[in-house]
Amino acid sequence: MDLHAFTPGTGRLEPRAALHSDAPALDLNGVWRFRLSLTAGVSDSFADPAFDDSGWDELPVPSHWVLHGYGAPAYTNVVFPFPVDPPFVPDENPTGDYRRLFELPSDWSGGRLRFEGVDCFATVWLNGHELGSTTGSRVPAEFDAGPWLRPGPNVLAVRVHQWSAASYLEDQDMWWMPGIFRDVTLTRSSADVFVHASYADGLGMLSFEGAGLLSCEELGIVDLAPGEPVTVPVSPWSADSPRLYSAVVTFPDEVVSVRIGFRTISIEDGVLLANGRPLKLRGVNRHEFHPEHGRAVPYETMRQDVLLMKQHNVNAVRTSHYPPHPDFLDLCDELGLWVIDECDLETHGFGQISWRGNPTDDPRYAPALLDRMRRMVERDKNHPSVFMWSLGNEAGVGRNLAVMADWARQRDPSRPLHYEGDESCAHTDVYSRMYASHAEVEAIGQRAEEPLDDPELDARRRAMPFLQCEYAHAMGNGPGGLVEYQELFDRYPRLAGGFIWEWIDHGLRHPTLEYAYGGDYGEPLHDGNFVVDGLVFPDRTPSPGLLDLKQVFSPVRFSFGDGAVEVAGVDDFRDLSHLRFEGVIEVKGEPVSPFPLEVPASGGTVKLPSGDGFADGETWLTIRAVLAADEPWAPAGHEVAWGQVRLSQATVSPVTEPASGGSRAEAREGEIVLGGGVFDGRSGRLTRLFGLDVDGPRLELWRAATDNDRSGGLEWRWHLLGLHRLTHRTDAVEQAGDELVVRTRVAAAATDLGMRVVYRWSAANGGLDLTADITPEGEWNDPIPRLGLTLALPSTITDVTWFGRGPGEAYPDTGAAARVGRWTSTVDDLQTPYVYPQENGHRSDVRWATLTGPAGGLRVSGLFGLTARRWTTAQLHAARHRPDLVPGDHVHLNLDLAHHGIGTASCGPATLPQYELHAAPTTLHLRFTPAP
Repeated sequence: MDLHAFTPGTGRLEPRAALHSDAPALDLNGVWRFRLSLTAGVSDSFADPAFDDSGWDELPVPSHWVLHGYGAPAYTNVVFPFPVDPPFVPDENPTGDYRRLFELPSDWSGGRLRFEGVDCFATVWLNGHELGSTTGSRVPAEFDAGPWLRPGPNVLAVRVHQWSAASYLEDQDMWWMPGIFRDVTLTRSSADVFVHASYADGLGMLSFEGAGLLSCEELGIVDLAPGEPVTVPVSPWSADSPRLYSAVVTFPDEVVSVRIGFRTISIEDGVLLANGRPLKLRGVNRHEFHPEHGRAVPYETMRQDVLLMKQHNVNAVRTSHYPPHPDFLDLCDELGLWVIDECDLETHGFGQISWRGNPTDDPRYAPALLDRMRRMVERDKNHPSVFMWSLGNEAGVGRNLAVMADWARQRDPSRPLHYEGDESCAHTDVYSRMYASHAEVEAIGQRAEEPLDDPELDARRRAMPFLQCEYAHAMGNGPGGLVEYQELFDRYPRLAGGFIWEWIDHGLRHPTLEYAYGGDYGEPLHDGNFVVDGLVFPDRTPSPGLLDLKQVFSPVRFSFGDGAVEVAGVDDFRDLSHLRFEGVIEVKGEPVSPFPLEVPASGGTVKLPSGDGFADGETWLTIRAVLAADEPWAPAGHEVAWGQVRLSQATVSPVTEPASGGSRAEAREGEIVLGGGVFDGRSGRLTRLFGLDVDGPRLELWRAATDNDRSGGLEWRWHLLGLHRLTHRTDAVEQAGDELVVRTRVAAAATDLGMRVVYRWSAANGGLDLTADITPEGEWNDPIPRLGLTLALPSTITDVTWFGRGPGEAYPDTGAAARVGRWTSTVDDLQTPYVYPQENGHRSDVRWATLTGPAGGLRVSGLFGLTARRWTTAQLHAARHRPDLVPGDHVHLNLDLAHHGIGTASCGPATLPQYELHAAPTTLHLRFTPAP
C-alpha cells in the first residue's frame, strides 16, 4: 500500500454499469467497528480475522467519521490543506480502520465486494486476504471476493486514509470529509449492459452491448441479441416528458432490469439539440450534501432534491464536481432532469502556484484520470438523463484531458463532451464558461466573443453551442440579474442556458451555531462561509433566490396588452395541455372576481375581462398556470407560472391624496404635540406616536453587508465613506404655518460628504403626514447601499400586514417571485434565515403597511420599501451566525426610498448599472395613522 503511488488502485475488477439485478446480494451497510489513528503508519494486523476489536468504537456505514466525533470537518474552496508537493502527502494523515462481521448464506458461492464511494484511499481485506486498494472517492470499485469467502462468519476489513496522491485530484470546493460514505454490497451480480437508444421522427432505434438477451414487453421486443438493432415506434424521453420503457436483459445466472429512454443529442449550426429540438438548460449545480450526514445523502433526501427542482421549474443538473450516487441518476431518469455527469476531478489548488506540477498535464497521473473517466462512464452509461459527459472541473489544461476525451468519444459517441477549464475547447463539443457577465454572454450569443489566437480553434469554438456551467452565484441574499440572463438565453439560439451555482448551502448542523461553515471547527486554513452559497438552506427550505428562479425559469410566459394576454409555452418538448389557467381580479389586494381562462394547448392570445367597475381602488389582474392533474413530481393545482398586469390607473400612493382635518403643533414642556405625535422640542425627533413609544425617524444609508457586497468590495468602500457610523445633527426645529419643520444634517466623521434632511410634519386625516426632502452635499462618487428612514417601535409589535409586492423579499434586481397583493406576516417571519446574517427581508413597492401588537399599532402609507426587525442594522451586520441575533427592546422599522442592487459579486459580476443606487436629491412622502 503506497499512498504516494500514481496508480489509481490494485486488484479491482473492470468497471461496469450500475444495474438492478435479481442476483443475490448482501447489504453490508450498518454498524461497523471503527478505530481512528492520526497517522498512516499503523500496523495492519487488524485485518486478521482473529484480531480482537472489542475495544473499538462503532461507526455507521455509510458516513464520514469527522461527523461522528473523530476529528473535524475542514472547508477550503481552492487551496489544498497540505503542502503542494505531488504525489506526497503529510505524515499527519488521519486513518480509519473498519471491521465488519457478516454471515454468508450456506448456498452462496462467488461474489463481488462493491464500494460505491470511499474518501480517499482504501485498502480492502476479506478474511485476512488483501483484495486490493482503490482511489477515486466518488466512483465505485469492485473486488473479486469469491475465492476468499467461506460459509458462516466472514470478516471484512477496510483501511481508509484521508490523504494520498489521489487527494491532488479532489480539490472540489467542499468540506474535506473522509470515510466510507456510500453503500457497501456483496453481490453475485457480474452483468454489464450498454443500451443504445436513439430517437428520430417518432421512431426509436435500439441496440445493446452485453452477453444476454433483451426483452421489452411494452415494445414487443423478445430476446433481442447483442448488436442486433431494432426500430420501433416510441415516445421520446425528455426532462419535460420523461418517458421510460422497462426492459430486462437475461443472462445465464441473473436477470437485470433497465429503464430505456429514447433520445438523441446533437449539435447543428452551433445549437444544442435534443430529439431535433433546441435544448435550453434551466439548470443548477448540485453537490451531494446533507447538514447532518455530509455526502452520505439518504435516498429520501435525493428524491426531495429532485422534487424540489422540478417544482421550481429546474430542468437540468450538473453533478458538480463528481458523479453522484447512482440512485440520484435513477431519479433524474424517472422524474425528468437533463444531467451533465462530471468526472471526479478537480486540481484547483494548483492555480495558486501558477499550475506548476498540475496532474492534468503530468503523464504519471494519466492512468488515474483515465480511470476516473472510465468508471464514471461505465457506471452511468445507461441513464437517458445523462446527456453530456464532463471531464472535470477547474483542473487547468494539459495532455491528460486528451487521454480522457479520446477514450470517452470512442466508448460513447452519442454524448457531447464538456470541460470549462480550457478556453480553447480543444477537447470538448460545447463552449462553456463560468460567471460570464451579461455583456459577455450577449457577445457570445452573437458569435462576437474575443477571438482565440489560433484561427482554427477559434473557428471551431464559434461553431459550438455555449452554456454557462456556473453563473448567478447564489450566496446569501440573491442572486441578482437572473431575469436579464434568462432574456439573453431565450434570445440567442447559440446560448443553451446554464447552471446556477449552486443548489444547497453546505452548512453543517452545529449545537450552538445552528449551522457551521469554514473556520467553525478551528481549521488553520479555510474559506469561511463561501461553502454557504445555495438556492436552498441546509434543511432544504427554499431561499428567496430559488423562488425567484422558479419564476425566471417559468415554462409559460404571459404578455399583456390591449385587453388580452398572449400565452406562450417555452417547454422544449411539451405543450400546455397539462396545465389549467385561472385568473383573478384584485382591488387593493383583495380578490373580487376569480375566473377560468381557456388557453389552447399550443398557446395564443386570449381576451381578458376589463377592470371597469373597480375604479375606486388600485386593481390588478393575476393569471396562474397550475397543473391540471397529478404529476409524479407535484399534485394537481401546483402553481407552475404566473403573470400579473395592472388594470386601473388609480393612484399608487395614498399620500398624494389631499390632506384634511389638520391642526397646528403645540409646544408643551419641552415637547411638541402634533396630530397624534409627540416630538422632542430640541432634536425634533418623534418620541410617541398614537400612544406608542417610538424613536426617529433617522436617515439610514447603511445596510448589513450581503455576501455580494462584501466580496465585491462594496462593503469596504461604504466603510471608507463611514456610512456605518453616521452622526446626526439638528440645525433647526421650527413651525411654518401648519407644519413642524425639522432641519438636520447627517454625515460621518473624517469626511465632508453629508446629507441634508428636512422633515416636514403636518397633521392630516387623523394622523401625521411626513415629507422628507433629502439633498446630498459634496461629491458622492460611489454608490450607496440604501436611502431611507429608520424608526424604532416598541417590541410589542408582532404582526405586519401590507399592500405591495410579496409575500417574500425583493430588491431592485431580485424579487421575480414577488407579486402585488395584500400580505400578512409576523415580524419574526419577515426575516430571511440566511446562514450568514446579512441584509434581508425587504418588501418592495409597499403602498401601506399596518404594524400591530397587543399594545396597539400604526399604519404607514406611501410608496416605500419595508423591513421590520428585532435588531438594528449594526447588530445584523455584526452577527456571524443566526444565534448571534438576539431580539432587543424595539422593532426597528425601515422605510426605504431605494436600495442598491444585489448582483452576484461574491463570485461573478457586480450589480448591473441600472440597479446601482447613487446619491441624488429626492423626497419621501409618508402618512402615519393609527392601526385600524
